[in-house]
Amino acid sequence: ALLTPIERFDLHQEDFLAVIDGMVMDASGRMCAPGLLELELYCRRVAGAVGKLSASIFGVRRPEGRSLALSLGQALQYTNILRDLAEDADDGRLYIPRELLDSHGIASRDPHVVLRHPAIMQVAAKMVTMAEMRFRAARRVLKALPRGPALPARIMLATYQRLLSRLVARGFEPAVWAQPVVRISAAERLAIAGRECFR
Repeated sequence: ALLTPIERFDLHQEDFLAVIDGMVMDASGRMCAPGLLELELYCRRVAGAVGKLSASIFGVRRPEGRSLALSLGQALQYTNILRDLAEDADDGRLYIPRELLDSHGIASRDPHVVLRHPAIMQVAAKMVTMAEMRFRAARRVLKALPRGPALPARIMLATYQRLLSRLVARGFEPAVWAQPVVRISAAERLAIAGRECFR
């Protein structure tokens, strides 16, 4: 079933395998306060590899597509981590790197204990900064790409940038984890896509 798209879009086996490897990292229970390097590897696998496959399908040249996929993929994944902290905690997962926890005096690796710690706000703020750095890197790559092939990436960037802004506006105090997960509505996503199409 994949043979035709693989040949048509020059898709690489390593990217398909990377996605599977990322799922294995989740299934093996390794993603509870992983080291920063392991978190970056996870992001490259579950988001960057998908981005590389998508970029090839959309017609973005391989070198630029790889750079875009890795920077944007990390930005999206960091945003997802911040959005889903409470849900992930219920599943026994905590994607915040242990180095950040240690540097803010959070010794526990129990996700629920971490989310109740007063320093979680500073930890989350650092994660926000990490995501924003990746968004900026992705925007630099996008500026050099043709509009058509890069349009899906532009829409994803704008959508997730709004999600990150909304998360920052809500805050990361321990009390917020009982609130509903922050989402971007279908109507908002459609409006964002429309703006990017005509920008």
